[in-house]
This record gives sequence, C-alpha cells and structure tokens, in this order.
Amino acid sequence: MAKKIMVIRHAERPDDAGLIIGVTIEGRPDSEDLTVAGWQRSGALVGLFLPPGGGFIDPNLATPDAIFASGIGPHSKSQRPQHTVGPLAAKLGLQLNTNHLKGEESKLVDDVLASDGVTLIAWEHQAIPLIGNSIIGNNTSCPQSWPGNRFDLVWVFDQVVGSREWIFHQVPQRLLAGDSSEPV
Repeated sequence: MAKKIMVIRHAERPDDAGLIIGVTIEGRPDSEDLTVAGWQRSGALVGLFLPPGGGFIDPNLATPDAIFASGIGPHSKSQRPQHTVGPLAAKLGLQLNTNHLKGEESKLVDDVLASDGVTLIAWEHQAIPLIGNSIIGNNTSCPQSWPGNRFDLVWVFDQVVGSREWIFHQVPQRLLAGDSSEPV
C-alpha cells in the first residue's frame, strides 16, 4: 500500500491566444510541449523533490520512489506531463511510468495505491481533483477544481499508519517568480 502520493500539474503550457508558445527542449515550436517557463519549472522541480542537503521547503514533501505521468495517445498528444517530471526521474535514475493515458485516472490510482513508498504523479489540471477523490475516497476532502492559471502546487496525500484513511495537504512550490504562496 502506498504511504505518500504527491500530485502536480504539468508545468506551464502555451496560452490559448498563441502569444506564449510551447517549445521542444531543442527550442523548436511545439504546441504540445512546455513553454520556456515550463522548462524552467521542470528543472526547478529537481531541487524541490531532491533538495541539496535534504532540507525540504515543507515537511510534507518527500523524494519520490516512483513517478507517473500521463502517456501520449490518440486523444492526448501533450508531452507536458512527461517533460515536467522527466529531469527529476533522470536525476533519480527512475523509469517514468507512462502506462496510463488522460481519461484513465481510475486505473492510474489503482496502480499507485498498489505500490509502496512515495509516488509522484504529473497530470493535467482538470483531472487532478478526480485523482485526489479516488485516492482519499470522497469528494469533500480536497478542492474540486484546480485553477487553470496555477502550475505551482503540490497536492500531498499521506496514508494514516495502519489505516485506509488519507490526510490531504497542499504545498505551494514557490519555485519561479510569480508563484503563489497560497493553496487553492
């Protein structure tokens, strides 16, 4: 059984007006990839989840033993979740689990709950409340929407020892200029 599950939204994406574009790691325009700020957040997440000297900015955070990100499929070609946590997975020597596509959140949670240790999930924001509800077993313990303009939060679910109950925390990342210190 999992002990700690942390969920983040993929990093910054292109805007709908086309003023802020996505780019590949090589700098080529790609609407399915992160923006420059998204790539900055992706790199900064390494220090958030694997802090130099081991001092986390919040005691609810931990270094993941497993990392999940939505896979690429016919209905979701976005590479943002994978690219958001790819540098962290590489630094930790972990294989990124991309076995679940957007829309397969129930199967994702089943797999995560069946694993031990600390798990990090990177996903698109509209489905994160569903993931949270599936982990915690109700739709009242965590927010039921993730604001479209927030890329700077970690939702943390800690399992109560010897129980099937979970405790929910929100941790502001505070990694980039403009990040909020407030939860949703």
